[in-house]
Amino acid sequence: MKLQPFLSSLACSLCLLTLQAPALAAAPFVALEDARTALEKSSTLVVDIREPEEHATGVAKGAKLIPMSQLSKRIGELPAEKSKPFLVICNTQNRSSRVVEQLQAMGYNNATYVKGGMSQWTARGWPLIKP
Repeated sequence: MKLQPFLSSLACSLCLLTLQAPALAAAPFVALEDARTALEKSSTLVVDIREPEEHATGVAKGAKLIPMSQLSKRIGELPAEKSKPFLVICNTQNRSSRVVEQLQAMGYNNATYVKGGMSQWTARGWPLIKP
C-alpha cells in the first residue's frame, strides 16, 4: 500500500468531517452585575469554583464554595434538577466558562458563567467576606 495516497485520503476525510460537524456553542454567560443581584436576592445559586487559597482573599456573600479541583467529587451539591438555573464564577471567567461547557455536556442546561469573575468584583470594590 502506498502511504501518500492513503494520507491524502485520510486528510480529505478529516476535512469533510470537520465541515459537517456542528459548531460548538460558546458557554452562556451573565454580566457581573446580574450575578451580584442574584446573590443579594438569594434568587440563584452562585458556585465559586476558585481554589481555597483564592477563597482566602474573600468571597461574595452567599456564594457556594466548591473548588474546581473538588467539583467532580462534589457534583451532588449542584442542583439535583439539572434544568434549574445556576451561575458559576471563578477569578477571571477562564475556568468557569470551561466548567460550564462541561456541565452542559452532562445535562446541566441552565449552568451559566459570570463574565468578569471575582477579579472584576474586587476591582469594583464590591463587598467580600472571609470564607
